Order: sequence, then C-alpha cells, then structure tokens
Amino acid sequence: MSLLAGAPAVLGAALPAEIPSPSVGVWHLGPLPVRGYALCILAGIVVAVWLTQKRLEARGHRKGVAIDISAWAVPFGIVGGRIYHLVTTPQPYFGENGDPWKAFAIYEGGLGIWGAIALGAVGAWIGCRRNGVSFRDFVDAAAPGVAIAQAMGRFGNWFNNEIYGAPTDLPWKLRIYEWDTSLGRAVVDAQGSPVVKGYFHPTFLYEALWCLLLAAFLIWLGRSRPLKAGQVFAAYVMGYPVGRIVIENMRSDSANLILGQRVNTWVSVLVFLLGVYLWRRFGRMEQPVVPTTGDGADTAEHSEHPEGNAEAAEAAEGTADEGTEDPAVAATGNGPNDTVPGETKVDRPAQT
Repeated sequence: MSLLAGAPAVLGAALPAEIPSPSVGVWHLGPLPVRGYALCILAGIVVAVWLTQKRLEARGHRKGVAIDISAWAVPFGIVGGRIYHLVTTPQPYFGENGDPWKAFAIYEGGLGIWGAIALGAVGAWIGCRRNGVSFRDFVDAAAPGVAIAQAMGRFGNWFNNEIYGAPTDLPWKLRIYEWDTSLGRAVVDAQGSPVVKGYFHPTFLYEALWCLLLAAFLIWLGRSRPLKAGQVFAAYVMGYPVGRIVIENMRSDSANLILGQRVNTWVSVLVFLLGVYLWRRFGRMEQPVVPTTGDGADTAEHSEHPEGNAEAAEAAEGTADEGTEDPAVAATGNGPNDTVPGETKVDRPAQT
C-alpha cells in the first residue's frame, strides 16, 4: 500500500506539469492562410490513403488503386462530415445571431466523423465500382488508416483550443486559451500575452490515443483471425463508438441533448449496433474473387490459404477424372494442339 500511495507523486514527477496548447492556429504566408486544423486533416488523409494502398497491394490489387478510389471517397467524406455537423449543431449557423455563411468555413473546425464515414463510404463504393475493386476488400484495407487519420485530425482540435473536458489539476492537464475564432489565435491581454482560460482534461488526446489503439487492434485482428471480407471494417464500426461514448461524456463543450444525453452519444450507440449487424452480415457472405494482377500476387496469396488450395485441388481432380473416362480424348492431350483448361475461379483468401 505504501508503494501505491506514492504513485501519484512519482507519476507527477515523470510527466510534465501540463500540456500546453498553441496560442496561434493560423499562420499567414503573404495572403495565404495556413491553418493547423487543415494541416492535420490533410496529413491524416495522406497517411490513410498510403496505408490503404499498402494493404490493398498485399491483397493483390494494383498500385495506385487506393488513390483512384479515394478521389471519390475523400470529397464525399468531407461533405458528409460537414453536413452532419450542421444538422446536429445548427445554432451557430442558422440560430439566433447565427451566420449562415460560416456553414462553409470548414477550416474553423466542425466535421462530424459519423457523416464523414457514411457519405465517404458512398464515395468509396462508387470508386470501387469504377475500378473493379470489391467494396468489402477496400473498407477492410482502409479501416486502420481511417482510425489513424481520426487520431491525427484530433490534433487539429488542439490547434483550435477546442474539444476538452472538465477542469482538472492532473499532471497531464491541458492549458486552454481564450480563443478568437475569427483570427484563429488566442485573445491577448494589454501586455500582449495570451489569456489563459483554464486547465482541462485533454479529451482530444484521449480520443486520439483510443483511435491509435483501435488501428493497431484492427491490423492484429486481420492478421491473426480467418475473417470474412468486411469484418475488419465491421470491427472498426463497433470499436470506435465504445471509446467515443466514454470520451463524449467527458467533454465540456456545448452540445444538443436528447433525453439528457449528448446527440453523439446516442449516435455512437446506434453505430455500434450497426457494426454488430455488419459483422454478422459480412460473416455470411461469400469471399470476393482474388484480383489477377499478372505479377503472381494472387497466386502467392492463394498458396497461403488452405481452403482455397483445397477448392482448386478438387476442381483439378474433377477435370482429371473427366479426362480418364475417354482414353481417346486423354491421348490427344499429348499432341501439339493441346488446349489450356480455363482458369479455376478462386475465392479471396482470409485476412492476412
């Protein structure tokens, strides 16, 4: 007990006294404003597309296909995220003293992840259809990268001094400034020093860490379990709301309520149930066909999946049996006019 009693003091000595926040969230390169929020979102998109491409290539898809599909998914996702934010938080834009033109000021923050994923999935579906990629294959490959992009995007909230919890004096307390949204920087006093609003729980950081843990779990799950296509994505749909429900109820920013709970809490519950449905639904569906890239990637994947090898062996055995029924036909197989039998359709292997 004496060791546990001294743990807070040891932890306090090992950690910084506080987590500082930027006092400036936008920098000007001549007439061009460079916003920390936008940089974090863009960096997250780049990482997500890169990781998705790597995972798709490991499944036998061609190089560059993730960029082609993301050209549809990303714009749809940004629009969907903004629409969700406007629907669930309309007061600053359409309420009393609201500014409707601010609805287009995405650079000031305000992208709802639920709308981004929902409409982004529609864009991804269109991109998959246009590029001959199984939608379930793509979302499985994209799920860990999306979680990482969410983690990186939360640091955009850090630049904007937003998304924080209740006041605290813990060693990892977050310093928050009084913020001038129109200027993208902290309010300053007569001496030009930024005005400190207080110290709060860094809920943006809690959610970022949860998303990184979720991304690591999804990668592990896909490699260690023989899942059906789409189930890694379903695990993401189930996993993210679990952490979001906890963190959402720690936040101190204003939000619309339904039956005493924040709107995003109710949406998290519904999304979790959707993930359960998708897990069961995808688990009963057939595996997509392995893409043929011409470089042997599909053959390498097929050789690692015993079920796929068994199906191919059965097909080959059936062909051999049919050939032995007619000796004349079998004999002609050794002549100069041999025909190559049609390729056997091979199901997509389990997640690796």
